[in-house]
Amino acid sequence: MKPGKELLFLALGGSGEIGMNVNLYGCEGKWVMVDLGLTFADPAYPGVELILPDLAFIEDNRADLLGIVLTHGHEDHIGAIPYLAHDLGVPLYATPFTAGLIAGKLEEEGLTGRVKLVTVEMEGGVRLGPFGFRYLPLAHSIPEGNALLIETPYGNIFHTGDWKLDDSPQLGDPSTEAELRAVGDAGVLALVCDSTNVFQEASSGSELGVRKGLDDVIQDADCRVLVTTFASNAARLKTLGHVAQDTGRQVCVAGRSLDRILQVSKSVGYLTDFPPVIDFDTAMRLPRREVMIIATGGQGESRAALARIAFGQHKLALDPGDLVIFSSKQIPGNEIAIGRIQNELAAKGIEMITDRQAPVHVSGHPGRPELAAMYEWIRPEIIVPVHGEMRHMMEQARFAKARGIPHGIVQKNGDLIRLAPNGPEKVGEERVGRLVLDGDVILNADGGTMNERRRRARAGLISVAVTLDGEDRLRGEVALDMQGIPVEEDRDAFLREAGEAAAAAVAKGAGSEDKLREAIRLAVRRCATDWTGKKPVVSVLLVRV
Repeated sequence: MKPGKELLFLALGGSGEIGMNVNLYGCEGKWVMVDLGLTFADPAYPGVELILPDLAFIEDNRADLLGIVLTHGHEDHIGAIPYLAHDLGVPLYATPFTAGLIAGKLEEEGLTGRVKLVTVEMEGGVRLGPFGFRYLPLAHSIPEGNALLIETPYGNIFHTGDWKLDDSPQLGDPSTEAELRAVGDAGVLALVCDSTNVFQEASSGSELGVRKGLDDVIQDADCRVLVTTFASNAARLKTLGHVAQDTGRQVCVAGRSLDRILQVSKSVGYLTDFPPVIDFDTAMRLPRREVMIIATGGQGESRAALARIAFGQHKLALDPGDLVIFSSKQIPGNEIAIGRIQNELAAKGIEMITDRQAPVHVSGHPGRPELAAMYEWIRPEIIVPVHGEMRHMMEQARFAKARGIPHGIVQKNGDLIRLAPNGPEKVGEERVGRLVLDGDVILNADGGTMNERRRRARAGLISVAVTLDGEDRLRGEVALDMQGIPVEEDRDAFLREAGEAAAAAVAKGAGSEDKLREAIRLAVRRCATDWTGKKPVVSVLLVRV
């Protein structure tokens, strides 16, 4: 699909969901991509941790793809790069901190030098065919959160990325109101805007307020304190460094991703005043009142530092009366995993504080007052909500209309939208989907492998081995093995009856080998259904002697 004399928008991820952001802009025969992110798996994907976008559409049109421009370094915006960017064969463009994170990912995958990575200075720009890109810094929870001003022959696009307004940012220098009003004065065709917190009536709040909240809580704590937050929230790391100094504590960092963020931040000039980090042994020797541990795992990740500490599988330990502060928002879907860790901590007499008890966290996304301010400053002709589930995007479209934006369109992944001329209008639908990273292999999220794994997880597996002579007569006993079949103490009786069912199918005969195998499979599955009410996967092996 080659764009004509028009300006097109197509989301391959991030519209109708929070995460896995991939956005395409098309104009005069060429495409550019903004962000290439991933999302994290849920129980619907057994054995899988990472979900990737299906880029089949742009892979089919890669000859017309000019480059990938990255807004910032969160995983839902850059996480798929080491798995998918090489096949696209185009340069990546990012500001220094984001480029540092990407370079580390490419190195881990052996792709250094094989994927071109271009560093663009803050507030700099790049020209790609009919598109001009200029980076405009906005406040967020990671260094170098950026909006993109995209210049095209058909009008300017203001693509916000993830953002908020913060009167007292602790990291970086976001664009001022005057600078953003100047963008609006020059004319903006479309505002492509983060929808995450559209239902939040209040502003997200300043990181400076978090420092005060943490100071108040930790100053009064006569114990060891562990603070867990998103590893990528470098602004929070800076705050925690100050809080440690404010409260007379030394800092111990637990989690490889935290180490990586600190390293990359310092390499490009951020967090240079972060206090010296002590090792695990030193942290455990010091008086409890003198230690602050910063750890990964606030979303309940089973292999992260907090979970291993909670379950006694880490060099660091917590004692009864110690305090754990969850300085992050609970992501929907993680409630059970987080609750598991909190219950374990509670059982050990460890106290906990979340943002429900004290001001220890602020979001990195805009609430309604911030959205209203951005509308007033940018004054677009069109609102295109992204970065949200359908309910978030529909609400932002309503809110923007009430605030005077003339036109809006709510799209979802795969909707091909013409923004100009005569837009916005949906003009087609393109293929989208999900891929899974299963070990070292990328698979279709709903392909044969994952569907088989789901079936086995739901209903279990029975393996049947039958030995036959040349005339299809049974020789010896039917051998059965099973996994996940709910018979428990009746196991032997069930196996005996299932074996008899298989033998009866052999005695009855079925003609061809394929028909005989299917007859045995059905006979054993019927037996399992009679016993359990479930229909397990049944695998049949025929051996001839």
